Amino acid sequence: MIRTVVNGISIRYDDQGPSDGIPVVLVHGHPFDHTMWAPQVEALTAAGYRVVTPDLRGYGGSEVVPGTCLFSDFADDIAALLDMIGVQQAVIGGVSMGGQITMEFQRSHPERVCGLILSDTSPVAETEEGKAFRNALADRLLAEGMDGYADEVIDKMIARYNITARPDVAEHVLAMMRRTAPEGAAAALRGRAERPDYRDTLAGASVPVLVLVGADDFYIPVSDAQAMHRLIPSADLVVVEQAGHLPGAEQPAAFNDALLNFLGTRVSAGG
Repeated sequence: MIRTVVNGISIRYDDQGPSDGIPVVLVHGHPFDHTMWAPQVEALTAAGYRVVTPDLRGYGGSEVVPGTCLFSDFADDIAALLDMIGVQQAVIGGVSMGGQITMEFQRSHPERVCGLILSDTSPVAETEEGKAFRNALADRLLAEGMDGYADEVIDKMIARYNITARPDVAEHVLAMMRRTAPEGAAAALRGRAERPDYRDTLAGASVPVLVLVGADDFYIPVSDAQAMHRLIPSADLVVVEQAGHLPGAEQPAAFNDALLNFLGTRVSAGG
């Protein structure tokens, strides 16, 4: 990985594939890191795309910033990273919280976007109940660490049947969660609680959009993904069978086919 400083924060990222390929930025979810995108990096770079996978501040090899990290902080870090590597415009994609950061990037830096990939995510602002939950979880992670939480949610992060069918995936997801710094995870949870509603922004999107969802996602039912798809005039929708909340890890071949089809037929600008 490469280390750089953006907005005063030390960030680690990978930048792979041909330098003249259409840039694709993939944003990981909570509480993960850039390694969740390994199957996508392999497929996209082989097809000629330039793929940038950062560790968000507070996650992976990037600097931990305690307190509250707003989604605008994450989006501004990505914009500054693109400036650093000389990319003016890119396809931006993310899963779960990473999808919401992608929507924030589209809201705050629309001129930098030539396509959106939104996997297993929601544009709806947090409810009051949700705010209380996320802040309480932040407190718990600071007090107890990540291990107990990771064990509790593994069968929600990926479909329960894939824990048995794909033990390598389950172990990787658990490892990412366990090695995340509690201070970084808590800061993101507090920022996530304060996120705005992105539905109006998405409805006005003028770039191609791909919406994906695992057929058995515990957190984002297919009906929610369908509702988001209906908001966006230029969107495609793909339901990934035999997958839960992380279809890119659980069913990488199907997920990658959807990405490559979208990028090959809908996206023609970048750089």
